[in-house]
Amino acid sequence: MRLLVSSPTLTDKVSKMICQDILTGELKPGQKLVVADLKEKYNVGASPIREALVQLSWSKYVKLEPQKGCWVAPVCKKELNDLYESLRVVSSVLLKKAILAGDESWELDVLTSYHKLSRLNFDETFCWKEWEERHHQFHVSLLEGADSKNMFEFFSDLINQIKRYRYFAMQTLNSEQDALFNIDEHEMIMKLVLAKNSEEAMTLLDKHLLSSMQRIETVLELETA
Repeated sequence: MRLLVSSPTLTDKVSKMICQDILTGELKPGQKLVVADLKEKYNVGASPIREALVQLSWSKYVKLEPQKGCWVAPVCKKELNDLYESLRVVSSVLLKKAILAGDESWELDVLTSYHKLSRLNFDETFCWKEWEERHHQFHVSLLEGADSKNMFEFFSDLINQIKRYRYFAMQTLNSEQDALFNIDEHEMIMKLVLAKNSEEAMTLLDKHLLSSMQRIETVLELETA
């Protein structure tokens, strides 16, 4: 079978495939990534694999060590706490800025992203991966109205790293997945934001982020004990 050679577009495609396999747990935290194995798995040459792994090391999904190799980044309580502590600080500042500066277009984005999140049914058809994507977009929409490009990029980096932990927890919780779902809390955050009640919105968002961290932390403690 002919292997695909490297190109910027192919590298991005391979990077997304590896990233998705890390998120879904097909490539597990701490697992060594061998180029030869990945070539066979994704049917591409060595160059796009290596370039994709470098890209993923920038987003901290992959750990690279010269002369030693490459691994899926591990998960640990210390990093989780650090990520969420940083996220809580930057989210609070950005939310206040967004409420002050946000226009009608931003308000519509917040309302739309909440509506999409709330439309998911918690029954036998429920898909937690779809929830995670919509949940991610809701949190992004809350803060996009802030006129603070560099701070928003930092926020985006943080939630992309946290996404790996959330996926890890979702797969482990199985029947207890609803522990990470609270649509009522999201609705209240949305209403406070649209009402321009910045202080209460900031307080509730911080509480929401802390609660999410604690739920994921419980899973980590059980899985790494």
